[in-house]
Amino acid sequence: MKNKARFPTILSASPAACLIASSLLLAGCGTTARDAGKIGGTVTSNTSASYIEALGGGVIGRQAGLSISKADRQRALEAEYRALEAARGGQPVVWQGSGISGSVVAAAPYQVGSQNCRQYSHTVTVKGQDSVARGAACRNADGTWTPLS
Repeated sequence: MKNKARFPTILSASPAACLIASSLLLAGCGTTARDAGKIGGTVTSNTSASYIEALGGGVIGRQAGLSISKADRQRALEAEYRALEAARGGQPVVWQGSGISGSVVAAAPYQVGSQNCRQYSHTVTVKGQDSVARGAACRNADGTWTPLS
């Protein structure tokens, strides 16, 4: 038999090693709970309600004197969530409303115990005037973010 098996390492591996290897390969194939509500990188409104609610108004809610519609506030909070959840450190997540716009920039994640946390800033522009609010939030096991006081 001149032409022996070409993959002797794989063929001679123990069943346990094969099981571990296949489990590791398949681990990246599934959809996680935090990805389930995303379409093309954007969180859908049905799924985002609980995530947005957990932000408790976000840092945009701390901007004194800001008059903003409910729809624009939703856009702003969704941008805060997207920045915290998926944006690279320093990458702005922009949003546009009716006569108002904003940009959320999260810093690189850091660990507090077993939670990932991020500092972030939210710049809101109304009639050419910028106002900036800053805060930090930590990610919970269920995918929501809780602001730090």
